[in-house]
Amino acid sequence: MNSRRAIESNTRALPINVEIVQYAKEVLDFSSHYGSENSMSYTMWNLAGIPNVYPSSGDFTQTAVFRTYGTWWDHCPSARLPFQRTPPTFCSQDYVELAFEEPVYPTAVQILETYHPGAVVRILACSANPYSQNPPAEVRWEILWSEAPTKVNGPQARQFTPCIKQINFPTNLIRLEVNSSLLDYYTELDAVVLHGVKERPVLSLKTAMIDMNDIDEDEDEEKYGCGMDTLNKQFSIVTLREWSTNGYFDKLPYELIQLILSHLTVPDLCRLAQTCKLLYQHCCDPLQYIHLSLQPYWARINDTSLEYLQSRCTLIQWLNLSWTGNRGAISVSGFSRFLKVCGSELVRLELSCGHFLNETCLEVITEMCPNLQELNLSSCDKIPPQAFNHIAKVGNLKRLILYRTKVEQTALLSILNFCSELQHLSLGSCVMIEDYDLIASMMGAKCKKLRSLDLWRCKNITESGIAELASGCQLLEELDLGWCPTLQSSTGCFTNLARKLPNLQKLFLTANRSVCDTDIEELAANCTHLRQLDILGTRMVSPASLRKLLESCKDLSLLDVSFCSQIDNRVVLELNANFPNVFIKKSFTQ
Repeated sequence: MNSRRAIESNTRALPINVEIVQYAKEVLDFSSHYGSENSMSYTMWNLAGIPNVYPSSGDFTQTAVFRTYGTWWDHCPSARLPFQRTPPTFCSQDYVELAFEEPVYPTAVQILETYHPGAVVRILACSANPYSQNPPAEVRWEILWSEAPTKVNGPQARQFTPCIKQINFPTNLIRLEVNSSLLDYYTELDAVVLHGVKERPVLSLKTAMIDMNDIDEDEDEEKYGCGMDTLNKQFSIVTLREWSTNGYFDKLPYELIQLILSHLTVPDLCRLAQTCKLLYQHCCDPLQYIHLSLQPYWARINDTSLEYLQSRCTLIQWLNLSWTGNRGAISVSGFSRFLKVCGSELVRLELSCGHFLNETCLEVITEMCPNLQELNLSSCDKIPPQAFNHIAKVGNLKRLILYRTKVEQTALLSILNFCSELQHLSLGSCVMIEDYDLIASMMGAKCKKLRSLDLWRCKNITESGIAELASGCQLLEELDLGWCPTLQSSTGCFTNLARKLPNLQKLFLTANRSVCDTDIEELAANCTHLRQLDILGTRMVSPASLRKLLESCKDLSLLDVSFCSQIDNRVVLELNANFPNVFIKKSFTQ
């Protein structure tokens, strides 16, 4: 897996240093993937080890693929409103963390992209050694490279080697963050190569008078927010300057100053609070923290941060703690203390990839957040199955995201029974549910207001469950049945959906080989509001039925016909010419 080679530094005065070249040994964590939890196809686990595909280009199952691409997911009924005050430097949508055998001072990071490259927007290094028996007192993250999303011409494979920043600690834990919003299809990653040396490199006088790492550290922390102490110091500073007058601010109405400050990011509010008592009062006003996203600062949020924020967040309604608190940064007690003070008004709580969460945390959420309507536990795969029973106590829930969690059937049935206000439910890749027909039946009976449902990769739903769902949840506008192998068109399940759910705007039947012309024609006749349709992989759909669909569904914007054997490139070109407002995706085979 690892290889070593000797290289010379840029200056003759410095000794030869041995560069270590390593492929990732293990995938430690990730936010999403296209593949199944029980296989290797299209999963993040493919990033471990030597390349499987590179330098070949194309759609290969042996690569790592994230769940989404483009902006389609922002234009469907389940789309969530964005948090304001997100710093412009933070645009990450997904991440993956990779462990390497030996800690090194990085000299280069190579990413082997084999299909639709250009999604990587940040590369970070961590001071913690995942293989050390003694966890560090403090975990530090440094950004090696960062850039806004870019549009890469063409889907061909490439070796991406950005110029990285030198850091002052060795690392064997690398994190990639991606943004796929500009891509025309899923990005596919094959391997990551870490180059580095065992001894810290020293820049020669010929290159620079001092180590640029030292003078850039504060600037980088301000720009990217990876120094944990910095934000906590800003939260805690109470020594303020005394001024006899506040200038023109004394002439402005309180509400107008509040409106001006509402455009500042959280670190900017903390800095401004240090200037004078008047602005301190404004910057600490709980009205400035009605909506608060701490996800952009995930690397430096800890118990101390939450403690400092408590007095400012007594009126908070939206809180985003996604990606925060891992590797001991947030404790169960710290999280519980915060919610006991700040949870009473919470309506929306985002906790995606919060690996510190356990049963106690869910119990505290249900007790301290009586007004909660939206709960996101996506990829919180450390929560034990029995803990999800507590969610049934939150009777006002309208949105619940359980993607890639260990929720089991009994708990989910209880949630559906008591949370009848649910409008948006995600159960994608929930592998511990034994009988999805029973779950669908309960939805049909209890969740009459359901508007979007994600059943991505549920392995055992049949036409019986679909019939119960379609009969009881007739307000459904979005339904994801991608990679559900037990559904067969011959049973009439898709025809039934089309006839019972006229409000459908998004329907994903990804990788269902049985979808046929009859199904497409029923959609054309009954679901005229359809905007997004994915029928990747079907062999039974002809160009004629697609023409009927496109003529009938005037709002259609996305049609994925990748690997549809009857739809060749000539047909796609013809359809594109006749229906230019529709993005028709045809992925090529390897």
